[in-house]
Amino acid sequence: MHPILTTRARLGLYLLAWLPIAGLLAAVLNASGGLALPEAAAVILPACLFFAGLCLAPWYSCRVLPPAPGVFRRLLPAHSAAAVVSSLFLVSAAQGLALVLSQIPAFAGLNQRFSPHLPVVFAMGVLLYLMMVGVYYVILAEQQSREAERREQEAHILAREAELRALKAQVNPHFLFNCLHSISALATSDGPRAREMCVRLSDFLRATLRLGERDAVALAEELELARGYLAIEQIRFGERLRLEEEIDAECGSCRLPPLLLQPLVENAIKHGIAGLLEGGWVRIEARRREGFLQLAVENPFDPGSAAPPRSGLGLALVQRRLSARHGASARLDVRILDHRYRVELSLPCESKALSRA
Repeated sequence: MHPILTTRARLGLYLLAWLPIAGLLAAVLNASGGLALPEAAAVILPACLFFAGLCLAPWYSCRVLPPAPGVFRRLLPAHSAAAVVSSLFLVSAAQGLALVLSQIPAFAGLNQRFSPHLPVVFAMGVLLYLMMVGVYYVILAEQQSREAERREQEAHILAREAELRALKAQVNPHFLFNCLHSISALATSDGPRAREMCVRLSDFLRATLRLGERDAVALAEELELARGYLAIEQIRFGERLRLEEEIDAECGSCRLPPLLLQPLVENAIKHGIAGLLEGGWVRIEARRREGFLQLAVENPFDPGSAAPPRSGLGLALVQRRLSARHGASARLDVRILDHRYRVELSLPCESKALSRA
C-alpha cells in the first residue's frame, strides 16, 4: 500500500505540503520578470497539484528498484528518465492552463508571457520528482529497518522460548533421577515408607507436569512444589530434615520460571543434610525489594567434608534459565559462610499474568 494513500489525513497533508512549493515556484517566476505574482500563482498552483498526483507514482518504481550496492548506476538513469517524462507533463499542464486563462480578460496574453518560463518549470519539475524519489527511498529504508528489527525481536523471543523449554526438559530428568535414587535406597530398609514416598512422588510429578508447561508460575505455586519435594525427602530423613521459611506475603504473586527452586533444594539435601549425622535444616527466604524478587535457599553442611560445589548441573541450569528469561536483570550468587551454604537469586518481580507456553 502506498504510504501516502493509506489514510485521507496523510493524503491531505501531502497535498498541503505542495502549496508552499507552488508558492515558491510562483515567486521564482515572478522574480524572473514578465509575470505578475497573481498570474504565476494562477498557473503554477493547479499545475503543482496535478504534478503532486504524478509524484505518487515513483513509490512503486522505488519498491521495484530498491537501492543496493552496485545498482546505483542503473537506478539513476531509470528515475531520471521518469523525472523528465513527468516534468514534460507538468510543462504541458502549465502551458494548457496559461492558454485557458488567457481567454479571461484579466489574464489576456498570459500564454505568451508564460512561454519563456517553461524551461524553469521543466527544471523545477525534474528536481521535485527526484526529490520525491529520495523521500520514498528514505521511507522504504525506515520500513525495512522496522521490519528487520521486528524479525530480530521475533527470532530473539523464539530462541529464548526454545531455550527455556530445553532447560525445563533438562531439569525434569535431573530431578527424577535423584528421587528414584532416594526411593531405591529406602526400599531395601523400609518398604512401607518407600511406597509412601512413591505415592508422594506421583503426586509431585503430576504437579510438575501441570505447571511445567507454563512459561512462569507464581512464587506461591513454586513454594508448594518445593514443599512437596521436601515432604518426599522427609520420609527418608525423618526428623533429620527440617524446613524453615521466611516468606514475605507480598512475594506470593511474583512469577518466575517453574522448577527454579527445585535444583537448589535438591542441592541442599544432597550436599548438606545427607552428609550430617544429626541432620539439619533447609531454609527458604523470599523478599520483595524495589520491584525485584529476592530468593535464598540456605543449609548447613559437614565441615569435615568438602565444601559443596559452587557450580554444577543444577546451579548451571538455574543460571541459564535466569539469563534466558531476564538477561542481565537477574543474578545468582553462591556463598559459603560458617559451614552454611547459601544460594541467593534476584530477578524482576513479574506479577502480571503470563500466557501459557
